[in-house]
Amino acid sequence: MLLSLISLDDDDITIVTDAVRKWCCEKKLDIDSIEGHRAITVAVDLVQMSTGRDRLFSELSKQLDDR
Repeated sequence: MLLSLISLDDDDITIVTDAVRKWCCEKKLDIDSIEGHRAITVAVDLVQMSTGRDRLFSELSKQLDDR
């Protein structure tokens, strides 16, 4: 999980962690749970595909809620 964050710059790491924390909070999940780790992986993928900060949370929710 942490290895996927290494490829990001500091701003992108902040964007990912903010979106994942928000998603976990809404779902009442621990960020260190299996679901939290999956959310980090999905969020990193989205950021690497140039998903903007303003769309990251909604895209993250959409992808994780579809699973």
